[in-house]
Amino acid sequence: MGDDSEWMKLPTDQKCEHKVWKARLSGYEEALKLFQRITDEKSPEWGKYLGLMRKFVTDSNAVAQLKGLEAALAFIENAHVAGKTSGEVVSGVVTKVFNQPKARAKELGTDICLMYMELEKAEVVQDELLKGLDNKNPKIVVACIETLRKALSEFGSKIVTLKPVVKVLSKQFESREKAVRVEVKLLAVEIYKWIRDALRPPLQNINSVQLKELEEEWLKLPSSPPKQTRFLRSQQDLKAKFEQQQAQGGEQSDGEDEAETVAAVDPYELLEAVEILSKIPKDFYEKIEAKKWQERKEALEAVEALTKNLKLENGDYGDLVRALKKVVGKDANVMLVSVAAKCLAALASGLRKKFGTYAGQVVPTILEKFKEKKPQVVQALQEAIDAIFLTTTLQNLSEDILGVMDNKNPSIKQQAALFLARSFRHCTQATLPKSVLKPLCAALTKQVNDSALEVRDAAFEALGTAMKVVGEKAVNPFLSDLDKLKLDKIKESADKVELPGANKGAGGRGGEKKAAAKAPPPAEAPPKPSAPPKKTQTGAASKSSAGPSKKAKPTSVVGGKTKKNPESKEFTESDLSIEVCEERAAGVLPASCLQQLDSANWKERLASMEEFQRAVETMDKVEMPCQALVRMLAKKPGWKETNFQVMQMKLHIVALIAQRGQFSKTSASVVLDGLVDKVGDVKCGGNAKAGLTAIGEACSLPWTADQVVSMAFAQKNPKNQAETLNWLANAMKEFGFAGINVKGFINNVKTALGATNPAIRTAAIALLGVMFLYMGARLRMFFEDEKPALLTQIDAEFEKMQSQSPPAPIRFTKKSAAEEDGDEGEEQEEDGAGAAAAQDIMDLLPRTDICDKITSDLLSKISDKNWKIRKEGLDETAAIISEAKLITTNIGDLPLALKARLSDSNKILVQQTLAILQQMSTPMGPGLKQHVKALGFPVITVLGDSKSNVRAAAMTTLQAWVEQTGMKEWLEGEDLSEELKRENPFLRQEVLGWLAEKLPTLRTVPGDLMLCVPQLYACLEDRNGDVRKKAQDALPTFMMHLGYEKMDKAAGKLKTASKDQVVGMLEKARAVMPAKPAAPAKAGGGRGSAEPSRAASASRQPASEDFVDGKPEVKKVRGGGGGGGAAGKKGAAGKKPAAKSQKDDEDKSGPIFVLIPNAKEQRIKEEKQLKVLKWNFTTPRDEYLEQLKTQMSTCFAKWLQDELFHIDFQRQVKAIGVMIERMESEREATISCLDLILKWFTLRFFDTNTTVLMKVLEYLKLVFAMLNRENYHLTDYEANSFIPYIILKVGESKDVVRKDVRAILAMLCRVYPASKVFPLIMDGTKSKNSKQRAECLEELGCLIEGYGMTVCHSTQAKSLKEIAVHIGDRDTSVRNAALNTVVAVYNVCGDQVYKLIGNLSEKDMSMLEERIKRSAKKTMAAPAKPSAMERSQREHPTNPNATLIRKPAQEDPNKLNQARQNAQHSESSHPSIPKEFQLDLDMIEMDQSRVCELPDLVQHKLDELLEPIMIPEPKMRSVSPHFDDLHNSTASTINFVISQVASGDINNSVQALAQIDEVLRQEDKAEVMSGHIDQFLIATFMQLRLIYSTHMTDERMDKKDIMKLYSCIIGNMLSLFSMESLAREASMGVLKDLMHGVITLMLDSRMEDIEDGLQLIRSVNLLVTRVVEKSDQTNISSALLVLLQDSLVTNASPMFCELVMKCLWRLIRFLPETIDNINLDRILLDIHNFMKIFPKEKLKQLKNDVPHRTMKTLLHTLCKLKGAAILDHLSMIENRNESELEAHLRRVVKHTGNPSGHKSDRGNEKTGLRTEDRMSKAKVSDILSEIFKKIGSKENTKEGLTELYEYKQNYSDADLEPFLKNTSQFFQSYVERGLRMIESEREGKARIQTSAVIPQHGVDFSLSSNNEELKPAVYYERLKILRQRQGLENNSKQGVGGSEDEPQQRPPMSSLLSSKPPVASSTDMLHSKLSQLKESRELYQQEHNTHSHSPTRAHTRSTSPVANLDDLKKRLERIKSNRQ
Repeated sequence: MGDDSEWMKLPTDQKCEHKVWKARLSGYEEALKLFQRITDEKSPEWGKYLGLMRKFVTDSNAVAQLKGLEAALAFIENAHVAGKTSGEVVSGVVTKVFNQPKARAKELGTDICLMYMELEKAEVVQDELLKGLDNKNPKIVVACIETLRKALSEFGSKIVTLKPVVKVLSKQFESREKAVRVEVKLLAVEIYKWIRDALRPPLQNINSVQLKELEEEWLKLPSSPPKQTRFLRSQQDLKAKFEQQQAQGGEQSDGEDEAETVAAVDPYELLEAVEILSKIPKDFYEKIEAKKWQERKEALEAVEALTKNLKLENGDYGDLVRALKKVVGKDANVMLVSVAAKCLAALASGLRKKFGTYAGQVVPTILEKFKEKKPQVVQALQEAIDAIFLTTTLQNLSEDILGVMDNKNPSIKQQAALFLARSFRHCTQATLPKSVLKPLCAALTKQVNDSALEVRDAAFEALGTAMKVVGEKAVNPFLSDLDKLKLDKIKESADKVELPGANKGAGGRGGEKKAAAKAPPPAEAPPKPSAPPKKTQTGAASKSSAGPSKKAKPTSVVGGKTKKNPESKEFTESDLSIEVCEERAAGVLPASCLQQLDSANWKERLASMEEFQRAVETMDKVEMPCQALVRMLAKKPGWKETNFQVMQMKLHIVALIAQRGQFSKTSASVVLDGLVDKVGDVKCGGNAKAGLTAIGEACSLPWTADQVVSMAFAQKNPKNQAETLNWLANAMKEFGFAGINVKGFINNVKTALGATNPAIRTAAIALLGVMFLYMGARLRMFFEDEKPALLTQIDAEFEKMQSQSPPAPIRFTKKSAAEEDGDEGEEQEEDGAGAAAAQDIMDLLPRTDICDKITSDLLSKISDKNWKIRKEGLDETAAIISEAKLITTNIGDLPLALKARLSDSNKILVQQTLAILQQMSTPMGPGLKQHVKALGFPVITVLGDSKSNVRAAAMTTLQAWVEQTGMKEWLEGEDLSEELKRENPFLRQEVLGWLAEKLPTLRTVPGDLMLCVPQLYACLEDRNGDVRKKAQDALPTFMMHLGYEKMDKAAGKLKTASKDQVVGMLEKARAVMPAKPAAPAKAGGGRGSAEPSRAASASRQPASEDFVDGKPEVKKVRGGGGGGGAAGKKGAAGKKPAAKSQKDDEDKSGPIFVLIPNAKEQRIKEEKQLKVLKWNFTTPRDEYLEQLKTQMSTCFAKWLQDELFHIDFQRQVKAIGVMIERMESEREATISCLDLILKWFTLRFFDTNTTVLMKVLEYLKLVFAMLNRENYHLTDYEANSFIPYIILKVGESKDVVRKDVRAILAMLCRVYPASKVFPLIMDGTKSKNSKQRAECLEELGCLIEGYGMTVCHSTQAKSLKEIAVHIGDRDTSVRNAALNTVVAVYNVCGDQVYKLIGNLSEKDMSMLEERIKRSAKKTMAAPAKPSAMERSQREHPTNPNATLIRKPAQEDPNKLNQARQNAQHSESSHPSIPKEFQLDLDMIEMDQSRVCELPDLVQHKLDELLEPIMIPEPKMRSVSPHFDDLHNSTASTINFVISQVASGDINNSVQALAQIDEVLRQEDKAEVMSGHIDQFLIATFMQLRLIYSTHMTDERMDKKDIMKLYSCIIGNMLSLFSMESLAREASMGVLKDLMHGVITLMLDSRMEDIEDGLQLIRSVNLLVTRVVEKSDQTNISSALLVLLQDSLVTNASPMFCELVMKCLWRLIRFLPETIDNINLDRILLDIHNFMKIFPKEKLKQLKNDVPHRTMKTLLHTLCKLKGAAILDHLSMIENRNESELEAHLRRVVKHTGNPSGHKSDRGNEKTGLRTEDRMSKAKVSDILSEIFKKIGSKENTKEGLTELYEYKQNYSDADLEPFLKNTSQFFQSYVERGLRMIESEREGKARIQTSAVIPQHGVDFSLSSNNEELKPAVYYERLKILRQRQGLENNSKQGVGGSEDEPQQRPPMSSLLSSKPPVASSTDMLHSKLSQLKESRELYQQEHNTHSHSPTRAHTRSTSPVANLDDLKKRLERIKSNRQ
């Protein structure tokens, strides 16, 4: 009872976790009551139980568990946070509840699962239940199936995903447990209710008896579809509707609801894909070419059997499709054609969208084959082409279909039309746009008039189907040439068409009937809008009768268009006789007018014309007989009228008639000849042009222009020709470019360009300029054959037009105006008229069919084995495309050949192929779309290439293609997601970057984009940081199209860890998700259709504004032409923006910055407290952008912020302009927002727009000048957010930018301390941009000149060293800048500069000394004193554009002294105020006496202050020996000779190699190369690379010279590697690069073509052998392992990998001899790294299994030699437990039975030691000597320490003193620390980080009587160790590496043995470590001698570190006193 009382006092949540079951039971009961009592679902009380839910359901006590389940159910039902527990709780239910015998427990478990599903966790629940089906306990399986069935029954197939459930049905039907089979049968029946026959295919393989039983059960089911009876929390509206229906009896639900209830399931989705490519008979491709048809039939039947699988695995079906296509196209046996067609149909059905790649290849062949008459062949072909259509789009096939529509064979035309009819049925209005429909309808309207009846009928059916799909309104404009009879027949066909959507019944027959009954209304829908416009028509006509009829015309025609089609047609009339014309004219004209028309008196004729004009002006439009009137005007004298006044009137009347009457082309033909004849007349030309324009409005400009130009060029009058072209140029601007016959004009323009009259040529060029506005750069390609002078003029005209955009049309053809508001307005909204117009324009141009030139010979060349022949083939292809200008889409089999070249091993050919594809993009235009699958996606694959230049070329090609094709084709299907699946970091980051750029510009995307989301999520967690960043950038752009919900749902399928991370990123992306681009504006109507896509975006806004201003009434009517009330709405909408813009203008008059007190301080505080992101990035990410927007929103005017972040750069420029204007008036506010302003400017530094950048720099110069005037000093917060980013622009390629940036940096020093600017500029010198490095160094020089060395007082030595490093830079400008800066330092501090800059190479030092000498001469020659004006300009540049003089060498020394004095004076002032501003410069300038007195005073102080700097002189002196050694003559000579080895000049290199060879051949001299081996080897393989990539490819280079150079290199290498002492100096990184170079040389196929090439390869082979044998075995082993790893990662050639592995095999063979000399820890680390990148599974997946076997052999050999001891050599591997290597080694050791390796020997030896009571002292001495030798050797030190520790454990009384007393204190402390570390590891304590400093000298164990004192160097060494241990800096330059600012840098020799040796590139090592290695080598040799001959006394060894420290302190004091 006592126990009970204890737990009863506990709170409920603790009772639930209690170990006593009664306590838990009580807790569950209390929790249940609590859960039922809490009303607030978001109560914090729920959170207490969140982590306990799994325990509730998995309680081990059955009674408690039951109550726990009840409580859990209550929790899930009521708690808002319950969803978080779904995974763990359902898993617990499945494993711990469903196996319980109590039915109540199972029932509760099922209820819990269903409740989670109600909480939107259906996927989680379903996954756990499906996992439960794999459980061995049948009870659990039955319960899981039952729960799935209930879930499906209640929630329906929309909530329960059926695909994974259906997949497991077959397996469960095979279960041995009857209960499982019964339950799964019930589940199958339930599934059938929801998806009906879609379930049949997946269950075809189950037992026939079971299938029969299922069929019987299925027949019993009701035909009506089931309904969802339980709803998710988010479906409460559906729930309410369902409950209402139930209350009403449930009978009122109609078929529509039922159709909604059932989710349509595609049977294809439920099937498993079958892989058939590997199953195709091996002899298929031989048999298919066999002469005997029986063999061909066998081959086809085998494939047909494979293709019968309903779903096929994706793969490369290219060869199979080509083979089948060949049979279809060329096989004479029609039976085989039929079988091949069936195979193609099956492939298309099985692959679906994945077959789209091959559709373009197959469809033309099938269409041509329709000439076959046999029904079985035709039927098979029809099935094939129908199946293929479903895999692609009509747009992709339209070109091929149009190609056969004019075929002579009627069968082909008939079947093509029938195919179109069938295809149209599968289309919708969206997938059948005007751009596709227009050419197809044009072809079909021709077929309507065909002589063959079957062709006509097929055309009627196709047009009728199109009309049914898109509506009469959309099709009618294309049928304007058909008579009423044919139109009626088309409508009759349309009525007969039944679209697939009409019988969409969900499975039941009743559903089908209902759906069919509902089908007619949609078919009638299109005509409905025509009713209201009819009213509009009459109203508009009556209202506008007073004004010009043109206003009302558009509305009236649109209104009646659909019902009264003839009205929309253009007005036509037949020719009238002259008598009829006279009769009609007499009816409308006064008699006197007609009589005087041909009077001889010109005055009478003039009076007649005046009467004529008055009559026409008052005449009604309908009654006006236009043809009669113009014929009267043409009556004698007609157009030969001699009086210009009469003629002017006559031409004016023609224009009036054309404007006011129903003017036909017949009437126009009467007058055009006369108008053209007068167009060049000085007096009448204007009226003639007006008449032509009026006719253009009446009869369309394209027709009028065609007639006029042909008439003009038929004449010989040059004036008329020139003026005609001028009129046409102007008319194009007024009417737009739509419908213009480009081809005809181009020919006429070419004629004009060849004219002798300059006026004609000028007019032609002007016309080309206008055409360029609409056609763009493509126009030029038609005139490339013109003379260069003429071409220059054309280019100049184009250049002039480049910046202009096409004007908005102001005139419209009457007919087109009628159509515009109807169909074209809608078309504009749907797919953007700009792009469509550009496409139409290009369609008008003639295209060349180059298919005939793509011969089989050319294709075989492109595929040849010899790369040179392949290159020839590609060159020919490029020439063909270049010559053709514009090409058709038919390019034969060229895509396949080019695709193969994209994966060519020769990267030059890959780049050439990409160039061809890019070149092809413009000539082919939008037709490229059909090649996207075949050629476009292989281009994306190239984006994964390891070479950046290849990737760049691929991206350029991709962008060029997308410009022509749009993005839709790229996003459709699975191809893009398949590309992203490739685990290639380059490909992923390029593709994601491309998508992030393109997706925001799209209005809609295909649904297939969703397929890329799983890959996008994988990229978010990619190992590569760049991939992750690009994925994060792309995330918001995906979300803007797919929506947050869809992406969040997709994230739910990820693993928990990944899911949490991705969901967090989704939330962030949601905040920065860009808005979708708005639909193109309708305003301007026809304007959009006339604009090309290139100008649409730029011109849209201004064009629409012009339109509103110019023609308000036209816009109003056109805008309202859609009919009904739409006009009013649109008119109102049109007015709103104008009002809004006025309001905005008013708002802009207010202040642009808001002055908030302490706002900046608050921002500084938030950044310090890390509440916001610190402004520090390499490229600005979205989160920084959003943070800045948020911060700016409080203190920037909203309109200004919007402008600053606007996507249009011009708006940003305007905003900066406003900021400049308001700077003075809002000075204080500007300063208060300065940090935000500067941050925004840093973002602009990452843009590439020069206009914005120049404006930014202009503002910055002004703002810093203002800050200087205001005495404002930047805070560190502001400076650090800005200065590092402006320094980036100092390396800009444009001089004007660099100049401004330098000026700003100079001004910065007036508002921010130069000493703080200095280190920021120092960071800029680390850039990869050479210009930036040079400019930063120059700036540093200026700072040092201006302010002296005080600008870098705290880091003088470090800074000077870093500056001096650049003296050896490859770039000349950087070298000069570095030299100038060091000279500036020299001018300030004299010879001390040599001590500050550290060690320089002899070459660099000589350059510096020379420069210093030159500068000294210049200084002496310079004038003695600078003028006061110069000084004041230097100190006060008032002009913001002023820059400082940047030449330190030319600076006056007095000026330098002055600057130094100023700096020194400022240093003595208060530190809180910036030093540069301490002097009152104005006072100094005014008071000359003070300026003169000041230097003496300050000079005195300067000397005092500089005096302490000389104290470290002894430290500096300690380096001088090494400095001198480094510059001794031998070393510098060798350095110079080695540098010549890598020379680009072959002769220089050969001479250098000869000198080195001479040294190497003499053994006594060869040692001078010691210390230079790495340097020499690096120079050698750099030369090898140079030969391989440059010399060998240069055809001008003599191959004998190359062979000579190769021979020298190989000879030197052989000499070097025959000397083991030198060979062992080669480091790992260098050996890796050397082996890479020589193996690449061995594989160079070009060597075979050179004389003695094979002999050279044999020599290389010998060299490789020698390198492997003679090098340091650890280094060469590591090098080969890393090289193998790299070659496998980069997919190097198989031969390369094989040779690397052969080298490894050779090493393995020598392992028994070399095992003791190898650092196994390092080798095993390299193997571990290899296995990390290539795990066992991945290695096995490689095509070649040799790498896997090589690794196994290596590890097996090591285990065999070392036994179990091998496991002690894994110390360098982090997380050993996770290492695949350790597991592998343990297995090998176990299987090999621990053969007698070293470890077991030692173990036996130790066992023997333990059994013996005594041991001879000699033996003990031998063992300990052996152990200490191992400790003293760098390879086996750890092994030695381990053995010593074990020895001490076994023999605690062993005396080690004799072996330690001869060693240094350093060695003793090392041994002591090592033993302590092993002890702590053995005892399981935390691992102690030990110093890796290991004595690199042998330990001399011979006893010596020499007890002399140790030298000071030893104490310095000890002091350094102690300082490292205590975390103090080692400022002594005697430390290895010689850097004051790297206190804890280890000695280089020990770094070679550090725990994780880096695999650095040898080139990096050469630049950074070469001088340090030499210095450290000499230091250690010196120490070796010291330690060997100066043993310490035994009593100096102390066990206490404190005692050691005290002892050393005392000794160091003595040393210091001795040295002084």
